[in-house]
Amino acid sequence: MPRRNRVTPFGDIVAVPQRGLVFGNRGVLHDDTGELRRSWQVRRWLLCLPEFRGRRRPLAEPGRYTALFFLDEATGLAAGHRPCFECRRAAFGAFRDAWAAGTASVEPPTASGIDDRLHAERIGPGGKRTSTADLGELPDGVFVTGGAAGGRACLLWRGRLLVWSPGGYGERLPAERQVVSVLTPPSTVAALRAGYVPEMHPSAEGR
Repeated sequence: MPRRNRVTPFGDIVAVPQRGLVFGNRGVLHDDTGELRRSWQVRRWLLCLPEFRGRRRPLAEPGRYTALFFLDEATGLAAGHRPCFECRRAAFGAFRDAWAAGTASVEPPTASGIDDRLHAERIGPGGKRTSTADLGELPDGVFVTGGAAGGRACLLWRGRLLVWSPGGYGERLPAERQVVSVLTPPSTVAALRAGYVPEMHPSAEGR
């Protein structure tokens, strides 16, 4: 049986065989038996390298953070995560600078400042927060649902809506002007609009 450690663009943690390209965490989510007991513990939701300096440990070691996996970085950004400062320092720097430009910050934000704002934008009383926008006003790399997508999560990429699945992007829908629900947090949308380019699964390019 696959572990429940795969994250969807909606931020849900599910059990599927596919692992994805990006690794991350939200703190300690599992108990001593390895079963998930909560969906997050800390406000620092990271997107990390799958391997860094040879570090290896069990996926659900008691008392240590729960290893999570994402199809790609765009999926993790939609779920409310951000690049790790330690193992993805260049990506974090690019994200921070785009965040500052997109949100008109006077000074470059700190990692903790980004975490606090993301937390307010991703978690609401009923679960994941979303916003509403016209699809034609959104940048590439954003995840949306609703409209032509129905209840599915779709990536806006190069003039198309790419339907997400655990194994990659499949059906392509036309990105016609329509009102949609935006899964990616507003400040991350602003960073994408300001030029941050997330790492994409090869299937986004049809490979």
